[in-house]
Amino acid sequence: MSFYKELENHVHEQLSRRNFLSRTSLGLGAAAMSSLLSADSSFAKKGVIPTDENSPLGQPHFAPKAKRVIYLFQSGAPSQLELFDYKPKLEQMWGQDLPESIRQGQRLTGMTAGQSSFPLAASKYKFEQYGQSRMWISELLPHISTIADEATFVRSLHTEAINHDPAVTFFQTGSQQGGRPSWGSWISYGLGSDNQNMPSFVVLLSKGRGGDQPLYAKLWSNGFLPSVHQGVVFRSGPDPVFYLSNPEGIDKTSRRRMLDYLAKLHQDQYEHILDPEINYRVQQYEMAYRMQTAVPETMDISQEPDYIFDMYGEESRKPGTFAANCLLARKLIEKDVKFVQLYHQGWDQHGNLPNDIKVMAKSVDQASAALIMDLKQRGLLDETLVIWGGEFGRGSYSQGKLTKDNYGRDHHPRSFTVWMAGAGIKKGFVYGETDDFGYNVVKDPVHVHDFQATVMHLLGVDHERLVFKHQGRRYRLTDVHGKVVKPLIA
Repeated sequence: MSFYKELENHVHEQLSRRNFLSRTSLGLGAAAMSSLLSADSSFAKKGVIPTDENSPLGQPHFAPKAKRVIYLFQSGAPSQLELFDYKPKLEQMWGQDLPESIRQGQRLTGMTAGQSSFPLAASKYKFEQYGQSRMWISELLPHISTIADEATFVRSLHTEAINHDPAVTFFQTGSQQGGRPSWGSWISYGLGSDNQNMPSFVVLLSKGRGGDQPLYAKLWSNGFLPSVHQGVVFRSGPDPVFYLSNPEGIDKTSRRRMLDYLAKLHQDQYEHILDPEINYRVQQYEMAYRMQTAVPETMDISQEPDYIFDMYGEESRKPGTFAANCLLARKLIEKDVKFVQLYHQGWDQHGNLPNDIKVMAKSVDQASAALIMDLKQRGLLDETLVIWGGEFGRGSYSQGKLTKDNYGRDHHPRSFTVWMAGAGIKKGFVYGETDDFGYNVVKDPVHVHDFQATVMHLLGVDHERLVFKHQGRRYRLTDVHGKVVKPLIA
């Protein structure tokens, strides 16, 4: 008897009705619950479990302005005061204490709550106005300044989270606590995939400098959504996806035969247990099989012409860098990947900010601008939304000792800047305004949930209607909050 036949018989033996009912701790109750959750049940038809293998919607709620998203997430919180939010008042009041009328006793982190004074620190770097929109942008970003007329800058973002992990988790999942589905997973669940040979949600990681806040898989997790919607991390090197290549001694024919037998065994298991996750697991195996050809082809940048590398910068030739990942993001979009998430670490600058932010700005400036122009020249920008920003901002006073050449900035959730370009977004537009100290939002505040709702709207999704029932409650990315910021939409 063959190995596969023995395995099949073993599964049948383990999954006999009497065996199942005697072994499960819930007995007949578990069987009843399984029947409620089966794909043919009325519960499934109401959307508790997606009856379509790709999407519970099948199509957007309304005509989308964007088909895909590239999210350039700057982990660690870049200082808006050094990059985008020009505040000459800080130059005039250099070293003076932040007025209590501005701070208003607002919550501080443990790193500055004990300071006896809060000396105001202006950016060491100069700002100029660029483009027909006369956008204020720092000298640290000479390439991004060239796309000022393509972008919308939202200067009034705010969040409740004051420390990195809950703030990043909140931006990526809509909750400060882990366990919720990530943004990309919600999009994958809601809209499905346009390319059956590639995941609909891909994650790329890079670092601008060492010693920054860590990133965790919960940020691209599917949470309680079906596992087929989790983000797939692509890495640099010969094996971009772990365990995708065939083991030594296994050829493509053998792997195909193994998957066919495995699918049969899983089908037998599903017929006994009626757990839809069994079928999702088979889908993942099949996706991995198809990805064996599609992923290496997509990750190969050797055929890109020299002018493309010149556009993205020399770093784009080095796998694993932000520039190389921006180039890969464009290639993934060309393969109809729906949500590409780049995480770039290194922006946490509590001290030595003038030097460190210069390093970080240089690591992202050219490639960020090149991505916009590359998408535009290929006709892809009109259907691709590009997002650039971190989890919160930086405060206007110095953390620790202040000198002309050196200072730090603590976390600041009250106001920060994010920019967007591409499908559905107004061009050369600034939304929101902070006070003269860059501390509080004074015009057109945008909460994180508002921002999430707006991006979902651009993709043709009503954020209040894309829900998933879990443990008796209906969840969504924006929880019970969020409104679409219509002035941002072209």
